[in-house]
Formats: sequence, structure tokens, C-alpha cells
Amino acid sequence: MFVKRSLEAADEGELVRRTAGGDRRAFDELYRRTSPWLLTRLRRRCADDDVVADVMQETYLSVWRAAGSYAGSGSGSAVGWLWTIAAHRLVDAFRRRARLNDMPAVPLAETVAPAAEDEVLAGSVGHELEKALLELPPEARQVLRAMVLDGLSVRETSTLLGVPESTVKSRARRARIALREALS
Repeated sequence: MFVKRSLEAADEGELVRRTAGGDRRAFDELYRRTSPWLLTRLRRRCADDDVVADVMQETYLSVWRAAGSYAGSGSGSAVGWLWTIAAHRLVDAFRRRARLNDMPAVPLAETVAPAAEDEVLAGSVGHELEKALLELPPEARQVLRAMVLDGLSVRETSTLLGVPESTVKSRARRARIALREALS
């Protein structure tokens, strides 16, 4: 009972550090806490449930295997580290699909309402920016979400969104210009 209570009191960083030491219960608790959030976030970016399921499995397998790399780094949030792994696994899945000529492209999830990240980002920087972000075309918000919030490169964003790198660059540039004009 003491172990269970101490796991419930541990933050995600501590759970990753315990996972690095081979603690299966800590890994299970980390999965219990983070998988609903991660699943929702992945589904916002990919409409193919099979791809999302594969990415979830690959992500947590990577977490189990690489927990020591986070535990030894001493910086950054564990949830951010987890999302970075998942985002890269999603890009890898899109690349695998793109290499198979007979497979259709992985469908991106259509987000009608602003994503939670958009709302948090907008709320943290003020009403004017919130309005400017919500006025951006959905394609521009997708690029900003991938590059700014998810920390993906232009190439990874290109793969994720299924558009050329030049399109990613131009959408990012137009989004920055629109935000600058809206806020000036």
C-alpha cells in the first residue's frame, strides 16, 4: 500500500526516473496518467486510428527503453519529453506510409474548434493575440502548432502535414506576418 501511495504522489518526472530503474509499476502509473492526454493529442493530428494506436505503442515502448536518457538529463518536463517522442513517432509513421506507393496518405484530423494548445497559448499571452491566432487560416495554425508547440522542424512539419517544405515555410511566414500586423 505504501508503494502505491508513493507512486500516486510522484510527479511524472519521478515516474520516468523510477521507470529508468526498471520499476514496472511506475511505468504503469505514467501510462495511466499520460495515455488519455497523449491519445487525444495524437488524434488531433491524425485521423487514422490504426496509425495512432501504433504510435502510442511505439511511444511507450520508447519511453520504457529510453527512460534513462530523460532521467539523466535533469532538464525539461517529463510530459514534454513524452510528447517529443510521440511527435517524432508520428512523423516516422507518415514517412513509412509515404514510402509505400500503393498506400494512401495518412489523413490529418480536421480540427474545427481551436485545439487546447491554441487556447492555452492564446490565453497565456493576452486577448489580442488570442483573437489574432483564431483569425489565422487553419493551415497556418497547423503549421504554428507543429513548429512552435510541438517543436518540429520544417522537414518534420512537412511530413506531418503532407505538404512540401516550401509550403510549410510560406505558411509559417504568412502566419508570422499576420500576427505581427494584428498586434501592431
